[in-house]
Parts: sequence; C-alpha cells; structure tokens
Amino acid sequence: MATPTSQRIGIWIIAVVLTLGTLGSFLVMALSVQNQSSDKATIQKEYSQYQTAIAAQTKELSDKYYTTFNQYVYLPAAFTAADVTKLTTNDLKVGDGEVLTSTTAYNAYYIGWNPKGVVFDGSISNGALKAPLAGGNLIAGWNEGVVGMKIGGVRELSIPSDKAYGATGSGDNIPANTPIKFVVMVIQKVADVPIPAELLKYYQSQSNG
Repeated sequence: MATPTSQRIGIWIIAVVLTLGTLGSFLVMALSVQNQSSDKATIQKEYSQYQTAIAAQTKELSDKYYTTFNQYVYLPAAFTAADVTKLTTNDLKVGDGEVLTSTTAYNAYYIGWNPKGVVFDGSISNGALKAPLAGGNLIAGWNEGVVGMKIGGVRELSIPSDKAYGATGSGDNIPANTPIKFVVMVIQKVADVPIPAELLKYYQSQSNG
C-alpha cells in the first residue's frame, strides 16, 4: 500500500533531523579535537619558552658563581658518624651581603654527602651549576645551619640525624639515623621565571583532576 504524502513528509523530516543531529555531533567532536590540538600546541609552545627562560637564567648564574663554588668540590670525604652529635658549622668563605635570618629569602648551591663520603646530591653537573635551590622548606639542620651567613658566603654544615632525615632516612645513600654534611653557598634570591598563563592553567587542572 502506498504511504500517504503526510507520512512521507514526516519520515523525511525525521530523517533530516537525525542527519543534522549526527552531523552536529560530528561537528562538535571535530571542533573539540581542533580546540584540544590548538590548546596542546599552545601549552607545548609555552612550556618550551618557559624551559628556555629557565635554562638562560641557570646559565647566567652558573657563569657568575661556578668558579667560586667549584673550589669546594674536594670537600666530600668519609667522616665518623658517631662524631656528629650536634649541628656544627664552619665558615669557608664569609660573604659580603645581607646577613641571613630564619626568614630571609635566598637561593643556594650545595653538595651533600654521607659518612662514607658518598655524594647523594649536589648542584654541580657537567662542569656547570644547576638551577639554584630556594631556601626555606628544607631539613631543620640546613635551615638552622645557614642562619647568620652573609649572602655570597660558603659554609660547611655537619648535621646530626635528628636534624636531617631521622629514622626515615632518604634513599639508599642516607639510611635511617644517618648524619650528613653539606657545603652550602648562599646567593641573593633570584627572580622567579613566571609560568605562562596557559601552562599554569594546565598544571592547575592536572593537580585538581
């Protein structure tokens, strides 16, 4: 039996609506992918620019301080753990800048070693200095040990385990209840390289996700 004209028109309308709906979905998906690709490209570009700025700052500081700090690369050596029962300091070079208090903002270069003389971390790599460490949120022995230094100075810190990593330790080279030593050079607080807006937004979305 032939389909009435009104029904045929209704079927066509439904077909058109379904087709447009499908095309609309594809369009939304395509735009979403395009936007994601654009966002990804922006983030990658900003990340590259950020890393370039960090590298430039790191090199500038290394060129300025490497010769001075490299003089102390010989210091790491074995020591008797039982002898380090309290925090002690030894100024190797007195700076000529601001005197550090417990609240002073500063940056630092360092070399740290354990009683066997094994270096577990440090700022020197391939004949240059890595990005300097920001002072403040560090182990108690470091935070207390640098107080009284002058910017530009170098100090050796002998830190008992209770002011270092205590009963927890830190990795293979700092077992539980191990005293450690550092040679530290403090420099003026350097300006933070600003994180680009889209990159910061991306980091925040990842941390919240």
